[in-house]
Amino acid sequence: MPDKSNHQRSLPRIRILQVEDSTLDAELILTELQADGIDYDVRLVDDESAFVDSLQGFQPHIVLSDLSMPGFSGQRALELLRAHSPETPFIYVSATLGEEAAIAALREGATDYILKQNPARLASAVRRALHEAEEQRARAHAEAELIRVQRFESLAMLAGGLSHDLRNLLQPLLLAGDSLLDYQEDPRLARLGELVRDCGRRGLEMVQSMLSFARGARRAEHVRARALMDALALLLQGSVPRSVQLDIEVVDPELSFEGNHTELQQCLLNLCLNAIQAMPHGGVLRVVTNKVKLESHFFLEYEEAQVGDYVRLSVSDTGQGMSEDVRKRLFEPFFTTKEGGTGLGLLSCRRIVYSHGGVMRLDSIPGEGSCFDLYIPVSHPAADASALVDGDISLHGNAEHVLLVVEEAGQLTLLTDTLDTWGYEVHASQSGTAALQWIEACGLPDLVVMDADMSLYTSERTLVALSEYGYRKDVLVLCRADDPPIFQIPGHVRRLNKPVSTKALLQAVRDALKRDSRRGTRDSV
Repeated sequence: MPDKSNHQRSLPRIRILQVEDSTLDAELILTELQADGIDYDVRLVDDESAFVDSLQGFQPHIVLSDLSMPGFSGQRALELLRAHSPETPFIYVSATLGEEAAIAALREGATDYILKQNPARLASAVRRALHEAEEQRARAHAEAELIRVQRFESLAMLAGGLSHDLRNLLQPLLLAGDSLLDYQEDPRLARLGELVRDCGRRGLEMVQSMLSFARGARRAEHVRARALMDALALLLQGSVPRSVQLDIEVVDPELSFEGNHTELQQCLLNLCLNAIQAMPHGGVLRVVTNKVKLESHFFLEYEEAQVGDYVRLSVSDTGQGMSEDVRKRLFEPFFTTKEGGTGLGLLSCRRIVYSHGGVMRLDSIPGEGSCFDLYIPVSHPAADASALVDGDISLHGNAEHVLLVVEEAGQLTLLTDTLDTWGYEVHASQSGTAALQWIEACGLPDLVVMDADMSLYTSERTLVALSEYGYRKDVLVLCRADDPPIFQIPGHVRRLNKPVSTKALLQAVRDALKRDSRRGTRDSV
């Protein structure tokens, strides 16, 4: 009896290209499809020229072909189809197809084969072939979309690197301008200081505009959770195969928060496409948005604990999961487990989350699936560095020993001169190894100020070595606002966003020294 298991699942009207030299056999084959309720348009050909023309003009959804005909063959039809449209299903319908020939046909790229003497399986074979072709196209589309997103992220990373270099060039201008403004008794120097500072700020704004353009980013805006999820569902249309069930849930339809709609949309799309690829045999992709309150114990040691209300964006799948080795390397640049991947997708997601002042969590079990939770603060106002200063608090030092570690010579000189002018004993080191040698000779400093971007002896290695030397006081790390918190060591690492103004630097130094003083008093008690 014919297989009617798929009879209830309706198909859109399909185009069938039939390669057959017997009109009677062609009609019998189509009768099987009619009996199963398949709606179709058909074009019958029996030579190579007509077949090639039909591939171009008719654009079939599926090809049903006899094995041999006078002057033409099924093998030749299959070869031409695969060269023209590799994803289009091809089913042999023949009376002369033996077992060995059938196996060879499948190896050559045929989707299935049906014997004319027993056509009962034809309709179900056609349905299955069309369904598999649709899933294959969806997977290919998802992979292409992921590569496209990651290429744009590569551009963003390139722009970010250029932005970093330009910021390092602008940093001396800002510091020098602030220093020159201190010479108010000389109007010419004061005007020069104002000019240098303003040029530095304008340059910084141009760098930020370039970076935002490369990322396709916009300013912080009012993001509605429902609108974000609706946009995500629209982007995923055509990318989710039928074997994957997509569930999108917004617990509170009125939920809104401050953020960048475009970047968050890119982040969620990237995670969803990764989840689809992790479920080659199907599964459930679930995206849930809700509001949670995070307490201080939720945050890891190296994260800044910002207690308050957060939007949780969860992307989970029932796919392959990740091994511990993969999880450890997940956020390494250019590390990927997918052929053709760039290894930048998850790094991009983490950058977006951190730039929103949020945190990211991953839970993955091999063989069961993975879940990414993104926590975005409901309110994340940007801090103005100049507003950090309270006029009633003295910014002058008391000859405290400050170890300054910066590779770039111009920036190191200006930072040293600034701290020295304001009453600090500064030792300037251009590398982590030089700083450690100074500690061996002179002992531990009262404070360490360090640039995050060091190549000769990385900042993280330097911090680890400082901890091993017994340094337990604050470390001020000069870094970009969107740099992830990579300093996962015991101690008190404080971020100071670049480019840093003189006032912001001095205030951060005073605050760090006061914290260490209070900490020392408690320890002595």
